[in-house]
Amino acid sequence: MTIHQLFEASSSTYSYLVVDDDSHKAILIDPVRETFERDLGLIDELSLELIYVLDTHVHADHVTAAGDIRARTGAQVVGSPKGASCVDLKVQHGDVLRFGNQELRVLETPGHTDDSLSFVIADNVFTGDALLVRKTGRTDFQNGDAGQLYDSITKRLFALPDATRVWPGHDYAGFTSSSIGTERRLNRRVANRSRNEFIELRGALDLARPAKIDIAVPANQQCGRIGSQHLS
Repeated sequence: MTIHQLFEASSSTYSYLVVDDDSHKAILIDPVRETFERDLGLIDELSLELIYVLDTHVHADHVTAAGDIRARTGAQVVGSPKGASCVDLKVQHGDVLRFGNQELRVLETPGHTDDSLSFVIADNVFTGDALLVRKTGRTDFQNGDAGQLYDSITKRLFALPDATRVWPGHDYAGFTSSSIGTERRLNRRVANRSRNEFIELRGALDLARPAKIDIAVPANQQCGRIGSQHLS
């Protein structure tokens, strides 16, 4: 298996193209509208068959390219039943998807938003905005809940083996990945904090409203359609 970590600078978003090397079947996690052509170009260049496009949640800081990639490739769009109604496959905790010889296991990890999912593939976990490197996602919009996020991180993500590689949905400090063991010990938001302490910490943060939220959320509820417009 090969993991291609792809970056979109304006929203500091990581997308992930995960490839089964034997079959050349692939999935794409959290694609961004601005890098639509780049990502499709990479898929074509590597002669891959894209099976699934997955969004970890309905994003507030960028518009997904999931719907446009579906239109161009025929891949199925995957998400939570609590998220966008336009997805092809609505998956829940414990569901398993397969592409080639690879198996993807779904973890429900709500708290950042109520529809947040993480995806486990072999010894890797793609955590979206739930668990970041040394940080966690915010909880102040889209039915976010700090206590729920603490539970998702400590009871589901931190239950994975220490060596599990963490691939976050964003980074603003130049980190590319981490591990479950490292985040359990060193994550500044969660490590050595009680649930109540975490809730108090999240509540005290005075964060700016995401600049694109008024465009991104309604567009992402339609798999990336802005009004009647698709890119493809």
